[in-house]
Amino acid sequence: PGVVSCADILAVAARDAVFLAKGQKWDVPTGRRDGKVSLASDADNLPAFTDSIEELKRKFAAFGLNARDLVTLVGAHTIGTTACEFFSYRLFNFSATSNGADPSINPDNVSQLRPLCPSNGDGTRRVALDTDSVDSFDASFFHNLRKGRGILASDQMLWTDGCTRSIVESYLGVRGLPSLKFNVQFGKSMVKMSNIEVKTGTNDEIRKICSAIMKYNYWQAFNL
Repeated sequence: PGVVSCADILAVAARDAVFLAKGQKWDVPTGRRDGKVSLASDADNLPAFTDSIEELKRKFAAFGLNARDLVTLVGAHTIGTTACEFFSYRLFNFSATSNGADPSINPDNVSQLRPLCPSNGDGTRRVALDTDSVDSFDASFFHNLRKGRGILASDQMLWTDGCTRSIVESYLGVRGLPSLKFNVQFGKSMVKMSNIEVKTGTNDEIRKICSAIMKYNYWQAFNL
């Protein structure tokens, strides 16, 4: 306490979560401090699942991240889930073709997803982002993009854009197995991202309770 920041704990935990999901470890630079400002409006410009590929590139570039970083970091969707509300609009009344679904979705995938996320169903229901291996940090996510099985529209667009598609292809490796090239670059891109506007030295603080900004008199009164 008072030495290791919440920001460092989060960065190390992210690395260890990838390792526990059969990915590779990377060296995490430490020494970050915790900021004192937390505003919802600061998240307004984060990448969104409805953004075009050009908008995603622009948002990443604004923080010094290039197209390879974009593809690599989105590759984290090889593990985890998303809610129906973020992609079910692609399954019903999206177009006059492809049985009303987004034509960029593999028809077989449409038939699998509709029962999970029915029209006017529970938008909070969770669905795997990588339908083949939700708990494994492997190359399956990129193989899914090649087959039109990306769950989020912003994921699938990585295959339709020439620049990002070439990067996806370089990460394909063997389906169901870790991709060495992807794993190595993922560590590099995570370090690069974790250094965005990093607080070090005597800037800001090291929190004792990660959910709250420290107020000196309050913590002193409770001997924290």
